Amino acid sequence: MNDTRIGLDGKVAIVTGGTRGIGACIAAALLQAGATVIVCGRSAPEALSEGLLFHAADIRDPDQASELVNSTVRQHGRLDILVNNAGGSPHVAAAEASPRFFDAILRLNLHAAMYLAQAAYGPFKAGGAGSIVNIASVSGIRPSPGTAAYGAAKAGLLNLTQSLAQEWGPDGIRVNALIVGLVQTETSAETYGGEQEQQAVAHSLPLRRMGNGDDIASAVLWLCSDLASWVSGARINVDGGGERPYFLDLVKTEKP
Repeated sequence: MNDTRIGLDGKVAIVTGGTRGIGACIAAALLQAGATVIVCGRSAPEALSEGLLFHAADIRDPDQASELVNSTVRQHGRLDILVNNAGGSPHVAAAEASPRFFDAILRLNLHAAMYLAQAAYGPFKAGGAGSIVNIASVSGIRPSPGTAAYGAAKAGLLNLTQSLAQEWGPDGIRVNALIVGLVQTETSAETYGGEQEQQAVAHSLPLRRMGNGDDIASAVLWLCSDLASWVSGARINVDGGGERPYFLDLVKTEKP
Protein backbone atom coordinates (compact mmCIF):
# COMPACT_ATOMS: atom_id res chain seq x y z
CA MET A 1 0.00 0.00 0.00
CA ASN A 2 1.49 3.33 -1.06
CA ASP A 3 0.06 5.59 1.61
CA THR A 4 2.10 8.43 3.09
CA ARG A 5 0.30 7.95 6.41
CA ILE A 6 2.32 4.77 7.01
CA GLY A 7 5.57 6.74 6.92
CA LEU A 8 7.36 7.57 10.17
CA ASP A 9 9.91 10.09 8.92
CA GLY A 10 11.30 12.14 11.78
CA LYS A 11 9.86 9.86 14.47
CA VAL A 12 12.00 8.36 17.23
CA ALA A 13 11.24 4.85 18.50
CA ILE A 14 12.47 2.54 21.25
CA VAL A 15 12.09 -1.22 20.77
CA THR A 16 12.95 -3.37 23.76
CA GLY A 17 14.37 -6.78 22.95
CA GLY A 18 15.04 -5.39 19.48
CA THR A 19 18.32 -7.16 18.78
CA ARG A 20 16.88 -10.55 17.81
CA GLY A 21 13.73 -12.48 17.00
CA ILE A 22 10.45 -10.63 16.67
CA GLY A 23 11.98 -7.49 18.15
CA ALA A 24 14.62 -7.29 15.42
CA CYS A 25 11.91 -7.52 12.76
CA ILE A 26 9.90 -4.78 14.45
CA ALA A 27 12.95 -2.53 14.70
CA ALA A 28 13.81 -3.12 11.03
CA ALA A 29 10.26 -2.28 9.92
CA LEU A 30 10.19 0.97 11.88
CA LEU A 31 13.61 1.90 10.52
CA GLN A 32 12.52 1.21 6.95
CA ALA A 33 9.46 3.41 7.52
CA GLY A 34 11.77 6.33 8.32
CA ALA A 35 12.02 6.30 12.11
CA THR A 36 15.18 6.60 14.18
CA VAL A 37 15.20 3.34 16.14
CA ILE A 38 16.92 2.60 19.44
CA VAL A 39 17.08 -1.01 20.59
CA CYS A 40 18.22 -2.18 23.99
CA GLY A 41 19.57 -5.17 25.83
CA ARG A 42 21.68 -5.97 28.86
CA SER A 43 24.75 -6.32 26.65
CA ALA A 44 25.59 -5.28 23.12
CA PRO A 45 24.93 -7.92 20.43
CA GLU A 46 27.78 -9.27 18.33
CA ALA A 47 26.16 -7.75 15.26
CA LEU A 48 23.54 -5.04 14.87
CA SER A 49 21.54 -4.31 11.74
CA GLU A 50 22.76 -1.24 9.90
CA GLY A 51 20.98 1.92 10.96
CA LEU A 52 19.82 0.72 14.37
CA LEU A 53 21.14 2.36 17.53
CA PHE A 54 21.91 0.36 20.68
CA HIS A 55 21.57 1.34 24.32
CA ALA A 56 22.68 -1.07 27.05
CA ALA A 57 20.02 -1.36 29.75
CA ASP A 58 18.43 -3.88 32.05
CA ILE A 59 14.86 -2.64 31.73
CA ARG A 60 13.76 -4.71 34.74
CA ASP A 61 15.46 -1.99 36.77
CA PRO A 62 13.29 1.15 36.88
CA ASP A 63 16.29 3.50 36.97
CA GLN A 64 17.85 1.90 33.88
CA ALA A 65 14.50 1.92 32.09
CA SER A 66 14.12 5.61 32.85
CA GLU A 67 17.66 6.36 31.70
CA LEU A 68 17.02 4.57 28.40
CA VAL A 69 14.16 6.97 27.69
CA ASN A 70 15.96 10.03 29.04
CA SER A 71 19.10 9.28 27.02
CA THR A 72 17.03 8.87 23.86
CA VAL A 73 15.34 12.24 24.39
CA ARG A 74 18.65 13.95 25.15
CA GLN A 75 20.27 12.62 21.98
CA HIS A 76 17.35 12.92 19.59
CA GLY A 77 15.21 15.64 21.11
CA ARG A 78 12.01 13.61 21.23
CA LEU A 79 10.35 10.22 21.63
CA ASP A 80 7.32 9.17 19.61
CA ILE A 81 7.06 5.38 19.79
CA LEU A 82 7.68 2.75 22.47
CA VAL A 83 7.41 -0.95 21.66
CA ASN A 84 7.52 -3.12 24.76
CA ASN A 85 8.64 -6.35 23.12
CA ALA A 86 11.19 -7.85 25.54
CA GLY A 87 9.88 -10.91 27.34
CA GLY A 88 9.74 -14.66 27.53
CA SER A 89 10.00 -17.52 29.97
CA PRO A 90 11.42 -21.03 30.21
CA HIS A 91 9.06 -23.91 30.95
CA VAL A 92 8.79 -24.50 34.70
CA ALA A 93 6.09 -26.48 36.47
CA ALA A 94 3.99 -24.14 38.62
CA ALA A 95 4.49 -26.28 41.72
CA GLU A 96 8.26 -25.98 41.32
CA ALA A 97 8.50 -22.28 40.48
CA SER A 98 10.36 -20.43 43.21
CA PRO A 99 9.30 -17.00 44.43
CA ARG A 100 12.49 -15.61 42.89
CA PHE A 101 11.62 -17.15 39.51
CA PHE A 102 8.05 -15.86 39.62
CA ASP A 103 9.22 -12.35 40.47
CA ALA A 104 11.81 -12.41 37.68
CA ILE A 105 9.26 -13.39 35.04
CA LEU A 106 6.84 -10.67 36.14
CA ARG A 107 9.62 -8.07 36.21
CA LEU A 108 10.62 -8.81 32.63
CA ASN A 109 7.20 -9.30 31.08
CA LEU A 110 5.09 -6.79 33.02
CA HIS A 111 7.03 -4.50 35.34
CA ALA A 112 9.51 -3.41 32.66
CA ALA A 113 6.67 -2.35 30.36
CA MET A 114 5.21 -0.21 33.15
CA TYR A 115 8.58 1.34 34.00
CA LEU A 116 9.21 2.30 30.38
CA ALA A 117 5.69 3.58 29.81
CA GLN A 118 5.99 5.78 32.91
CA ALA A 119 9.32 7.13 31.70
CA ALA A 120 7.94 7.79 28.22
CA TYR A 121 4.83 9.58 29.50
CA GLY A 122 6.62 12.91 30.05
CA PRO A 123 8.18 13.17 26.56
CA PHE A 124 4.96 11.96 24.95
CA LYS A 125 2.86 14.52 26.82
CA ALA A 126 5.33 17.30 26.02
CA GLY A 127 5.13 16.41 22.34
CA GLY A 128 1.35 16.15 22.39
CA ALA A 129 1.32 12.57 21.08
CA GLY A 130 2.83 9.15 21.50
CA SER A 131 2.27 5.51 20.64
CA ILE A 132 2.94 2.54 22.89
CA VAL A 133 2.61 -0.99 21.53
CA ASN A 134 2.81 -3.82 24.06
CA ILE A 135 3.69 -7.24 22.65
CA ALA A 136 1.44 -9.63 24.54
CA SER A 137 0.72 -13.31 23.89
CA VAL A 138 -2.05 -15.84 23.53
CA SER A 139 -0.69 -17.15 26.84
CA GLY A 140 -2.34 -14.14 28.45
CA ILE A 141 -5.85 -15.03 27.25
CA ARG A 142 -5.89 -18.81 27.68
CA PRO A 143 -4.36 -21.32 30.12
CA SER A 144 -0.58 -21.39 30.05
CA PRO A 145 0.50 -24.69 31.64
CA GLY A 146 4.24 -24.88 32.15
CA THR A 147 4.56 -21.10 31.88
CA ALA A 148 1.99 -19.94 34.43
CA ALA A 149 3.98 -16.91 35.56
CA TYR A 150 4.45 -15.81 31.95
CA GLY A 151 0.74 -16.19 31.19
CA ALA A 152 -0.16 -14.20 34.30
CA ALA A 153 2.27 -11.45 33.34
CA LYS A 154 0.91 -11.20 29.80
CA ALA A 155 -2.66 -11.09 31.12
CA GLY A 156 -1.56 -8.22 33.33
CA LEU A 157 0.05 -6.50 30.35
CA LEU A 158 -3.27 -6.59 28.48
CA ASN A 159 -5.06 -4.95 31.38
CA LEU A 160 -2.25 -2.41 31.73
CA THR A 161 -2.65 -1.56 28.05
CA GLN A 162 -6.31 -0.66 28.40
CA SER A 163 -5.82 1.16 31.70
CA LEU A 164 -3.07 3.39 30.30
CA ALA A 165 -5.08 4.03 27.15
CA GLN A 166 -7.89 5.35 29.34
CA GLU A 167 -5.67 7.47 31.57
CA TRP A 168 -3.37 8.90 28.91
CA GLY A 169 -5.69 9.28 25.96
CA PRO A 170 -6.51 12.92 26.84
CA ASP A 171 -2.77 13.65 26.47
CA GLY A 172 -2.74 12.31 22.91
CA ILE A 173 -1.06 9.04 23.89
CA ARG A 174 -2.30 5.83 22.29
CA VAL A 175 -1.63 2.46 23.95
CA ASN A 176 -2.35 -0.83 22.19
CA ALA A 177 -1.41 -4.49 22.50
CA LEU A 178 -0.81 -7.30 20.06
CA ILE A 179 -1.86 -10.75 21.22
CA VAL A 180 0.75 -12.77 19.38
CA GLY A 181 0.14 -16.39 18.47
CA LEU A 182 2.54 -19.17 17.49
CA VAL A 183 5.53 -17.57 15.79
CA GLN A 184 8.68 -19.07 14.34
CA THR A 185 11.96 -17.47 15.42
CA GLU A 186 15.56 -18.61 15.70
CA THR A 187 14.63 -20.40 18.95
CA SER A 188 11.51 -22.16 17.62
CA ALA A 189 12.99 -25.61 18.14
CA GLU A 190 13.17 -25.01 21.91
CA THR A 191 9.44 -24.28 22.03
CA TYR A 192 7.84 -26.27 19.23
CA GLY A 193 10.29 -29.10 18.53
CA GLY A 194 11.89 -30.08 15.22
CA GLU A 195 10.79 -29.35 11.68
CA GLN A 196 8.20 -32.15 11.61
CA GLU A 197 6.62 -30.98 14.86
CA GLN A 198 6.57 -27.38 13.66
CA GLN A 199 4.85 -28.42 10.46
CA ALA A 200 2.20 -30.21 12.50
CA VAL A 201 1.68 -27.10 14.62
CA ALA A 202 1.43 -24.94 11.49
CA HIS A 203 -1.14 -27.29 9.93
CA SER A 204 -3.32 -27.01 13.05
CA LEU A 205 -3.80 -23.26 12.49
CA PRO A 206 -6.56 -21.98 10.19
CA LEU A 207 -4.08 -20.24 7.85
CA ARG A 208 -1.96 -23.41 7.79
CA ARG A 209 1.27 -21.69 8.78
CA MET A 210 2.94 -20.29 11.86
CA GLY A 211 3.62 -16.61 12.06
CA ASN A 212 6.95 -14.90 11.54
CA GLY A 213 8.56 -11.70 12.73
CA ASP A 214 7.42 -9.73 9.70
CA ASP A 215 3.78 -10.59 10.45
CA ILE A 216 4.11 -8.98 13.86
CA ALA A 217 6.21 -6.08 12.61
CA SER A 218 3.58 -5.16 10.02
CA ALA A 219 0.91 -4.93 12.71
CA VAL A 220 3.19 -2.77 14.88
CA LEU A 221 3.93 -0.49 11.94
CA TRP A 222 0.22 0.05 11.34
CA LEU A 223 -0.48 0.80 15.01
CA CYS A 224 2.34 3.36 15.11
CA SER A 225 1.21 5.11 11.94
CA ASP A 226 -1.44 7.74 11.29
CA LEU A 227 -3.60 4.99 9.79
CA ALA A 228 -4.37 3.92 13.37
CA SER A 229 -4.80 7.44 14.76
CA TRP A 230 -8.15 6.53 16.37
CA VAL A 231 -7.05 3.12 17.66
CA SER A 232 -6.21 2.98 21.36
CA GLY A 233 -6.80 0.44 24.10
CA ALA A 234 -7.06 -2.26 21.42
CA ARG A 235 -6.06 -5.89 22.00
CA ILE A 236 -5.44 -7.20 18.50
CA ASN A 237 -5.00 -10.91 17.85
CA VAL A 238 -2.21 -11.65 15.40
CA ASP A 239 -2.40 -15.42 15.51
CA GLY A 240 -3.28 -16.83 12.11
CA GLY A 241 -6.89 -17.43 13.09
CA GLY A 242 -6.29 -18.90 16.53
CA GLU A 243 -5.48 -22.33 17.91
CA ARG A 244 -7.84 -25.20 17.18
CA PRO A 245 -9.88 -26.31 20.23
CA TYR A 246 -8.31 -29.59 21.33
CA PHE A 247 -11.65 -31.20 22.18
CA LEU A 248 -12.56 -31.26 18.49
CA ASP A 249 -9.86 -33.87 17.96
CA LEU A 250 -11.12 -35.94 20.89
CA VAL A 251 -14.82 -35.90 20.22
CA LYS A 252 -16.10 -37.75 17.18
CA THR A 253 -19.36 -36.35 15.92
CA GLU A 254 -21.59 -38.93 14.28
CA LYS A 255 -23.42 -37.93 11.16
CA PRO A 256 -27.23 -38.20 11.40
